[in-house]
Amino acid sequence: MAGRDLRALFSTNDRQMEAGEAFTDRNGQWQLVQAVLTEYLARVAAAGFDVEDLEAPRDNVLAFHGVGGIGKTTLSRTLEAALAGADGRPARWGEPAWPARPVLLPVRIDLARSAGTDFERVLLTIRLALAAHLGRPLPAFDIALRRYWEHQHPGESLEEYLARGGLAGKFGKALPQQMQSALSDVAQALLLPGTVGGAIGQLTGSLAKALRERRQTVRALAGCARLVDLLEAEPDIDALSYYPHLLAWELAQLPADRQVVPVILLDTFEDTGTRTHRDLERLLQRLVWLMPNSFFIVTGRGRLQWADPTLEGQLDFTGPVAWPGLAEQAVPAPRTAGITTGRQVLIGDFSPHDCDDYLARRLVKDGRPLIDAELRAIITARSHGLPLYLDLSVLRFLELRRTGRTPAPDDFDADFPALIARTVADLTPDERHILRSVSLLDAFDLPLATQTAGLTHQAAAARLIERPFVRHDPFALWPYNLHALIRSTLRTADDATDDRWTDADWRAAATRALAALGEQWRAAAGPDRRLLVGCLRQGLALARDHRLDLDWLTDAAHAYTDDYVWEPLPLPDTDEPATAADALAELLAALGRRQHEHRSRTVERLTAILDTGLLPAELTEMARYFLAKAHRDLGDTAASRDGMRNVAAAGGRYAPDAARGLAHLARAAGDFPTALTTAQTLGWPGRGNRVLGDIHFAHGDMTAAATAYTAARAEAEEHGNKGEQAIAQAHLALTVAFTDPARAEGEIAYAEQLLAGLDQRATTLTAQVAELVRTAGRVDGEFADRADRLRTEITASGITAPALLLELAVVFHHAVRGDEAEVREALDRLAELTAGGDYAYYLDIAHHLAGQVLPAPTSVHWAGDADAVPARWRTLVTARR
Repeated sequence: MAGRDLRALFSTNDRQMEAGEAFTDRNGQWQLVQAVLTEYLARVAAAGFDVEDLEAPRDNVLAFHGVGGIGKTTLSRTLEAALAGADGRPARWGEPAWPARPVLLPVRIDLARSAGTDFERVLLTIRLALAAHLGRPLPAFDIALRRYWEHQHPGESLEEYLARGGLAGKFGKALPQQMQSALSDVAQALLLPGTVGGAIGQLTGSLAKALRERRQTVRALAGCARLVDLLEAEPDIDALSYYPHLLAWELAQLPADRQVVPVILLDTFEDTGTRTHRDLERLLQRLVWLMPNSFFIVTGRGRLQWADPTLEGQLDFTGPVAWPGLAEQAVPAPRTAGITTGRQVLIGDFSPHDCDDYLARRLVKDGRPLIDAELRAIITARSHGLPLYLDLSVLRFLELRRTGRTPAPDDFDADFPALIARTVADLTPDERHILRSVSLLDAFDLPLATQTAGLTHQAAAARLIERPFVRHDPFALWPYNLHALIRSTLRTADDATDDRWTDADWRAAATRALAALGEQWRAAAGPDRRLLVGCLRQGLALARDHRLDLDWLTDAAHAYTDDYVWEPLPLPDTDEPATAADALAELLAALGRRQHEHRSRTVERLTAILDTGLLPAELTEMARYFLAKAHRDLGDTAASRDGMRNVAAAGGRYAPDAARGLAHLARAAGDFPTALTTAQTLGWPGRGNRVLGDIHFAHGDMTAAATAYTAARAEAEEHGNKGEQAIAQAHLALTVAFTDPARAEGEIAYAEQLLAGLDQRATTLTAQVAELVRTAGRVDGEFADRADRLRTEITASGITAPALLLELAVVFHHAVRGDEAEVREALDRLAELTAGGDYAYYLDIAHHLAGQVLPAPTSVHWAGDADAVPARWRTLVTARR
């Protein structure tokens, strides 16, 4: 459907440009309207339906709600036109499924404050539409309405009011004549003189008496059981709100060939009042309840709360029994856009295709879209599907075009302050305050929102999450988040509202948000990795953006590194860190990225962070330790040893880790006595059992190595450290793979299970080497291909240890098979990897596996009986054969 976009037409002198009021296909909503209306019409036509039953639950309302600018009014207008006939229905919507009788009569009423609509006008609009359609009086309602009008508007005829308000021009002048006809018929039936001009009180009094006396002359009205009560009630606005019952009764009396079902579209429902002042909403709810043979389609910003039992007393008919279709499921909160909860429908954002279609059809010149495809794509991406943004972008396009230049993508790299005004228009001051506060957060829950706002009660936050611009994900860590475009606009656009925030206000809210996140993390009942990462991610962003002190972020950073899990913390890069928060964010990002980058890049990143001097002392120690670890992974043992010694000497939090690093470096140098002595002092803080396992493994003592790794895994499980548990299990799997391939299959599977969801590149490579060792010696032709693929992956990582283990596995495989040429090639690769002198014991072990004499005296200092080492490794080959 397309009309004329007058704003666009009056924004340019180009008369060749066509500006259409584009309507993007809402076929999903139309299909829902069809389904609900079809079901409703069948229920109304059923034999048991009684229009005077005031206790039965109501199913005659369908509510569409969504954020301002989402296209609710356009949808309401299009539904009105579609229900009126095929001429107004978008071609893509197709034919409706309901029967030809009864006839549907759409009546759209705008409840916006600017329209000046009150309850009188609502009821008159419905009656006028019926007057134009039916062409006959509805006596019960017409007489009561005339009595009300004479009492409430003395000296002002209904005809004058309708003409002045524009209703007569829209619907015609049939109603006054029909009312007069009804009055005359009743006067004649009661044998009253004349046509009753100003004697409406006399007529209604006589009619009420006749009804109570059950006279035959008024038998046509006697079937309306509650008419006499309404005629005798004080004719005020409260009584008027019950007159729809008379209208519903009159519609039920129509002959079959004249049956009509009004479909009343109430738009801009949010303007009927506030959550504490529901006077107009109360009257409108009575209208819906008392006209069960009329269907209502409500559009507004918020969901209808009529099914909420807590509103008892504010509204007449409340609770899920009264309005089963409006009842919320599980918790009172909005659902993801597009998901239907009974008769409550959250209208979602446009899809990218819909956005492009809207922009292409909105402005047209010479039959082609005025906004080119590239610019449409830019606007679509920045709109996040919000139709209001598209509309504002069209106006900006025309404004830029008036300057004589072609609008470019950079011209749309800005927010629209109008989005803020439209968003906060119907919020209370507390709701506005919370909205701005939570715009600082990626996601939130009620306590977090309340604390960030600095309020002492959650009521305002509970009301805010019901708004359609708040999205809900019940499975998320924090279940609520703001519409992306509205959030970014609140934070970045020039805010011209009366209660806009200053920079100090934003910083104060950020400080409260950071403190609230810290409280949630510290209050967790036990280790919660998901909560830790979530708090770190949001907390770092707050501290960076608002230059806040690190506070609890330091402890959280330590907890992040302790578990060896390394989930990424997706934060924007900082070109030049200026604060401690910038430096910490870069540090944690570097540690996470090292699982996906060459270790040389990790060295560059960590060196640059340390050079800034922005980190506090204990975080500087963290960076130095991981820099030394990266040097060791690259095989740069001299730099690694210097770094580990400095960290260990400082005696801080990372001293046990640095001591373990020194033990590894001693092993790399072939100094096993020193490595063993150090390992025996490490305990759990230094992961001593794992270091012992590495030493026993190098000596070929697989039984002792498996025992040590099993103990290391148990310790990690006891301390809730999943990352360490996975490391120990991967090394246990590798050890068992040499001695017991059948058992190794289960150990490798368990290692893979522990690694799932972790981001440990070196450990994952170790588990993959273990699988190669498990299958070593088989005549399947696949070993070489798998080894080559793994070698490529290891080379890309820049990590030395898995490369050494891989070549050891290759030697083992070919030694079992007796392939001397392949063994020599693998030995050559190992010689190249150990050419610098470190990890030379791997070359020794490889010769032992192959049953070959060492080409030169060994530089390795074994712990214990050195002569037992060659025999142990060679035994593994003979056993596998």
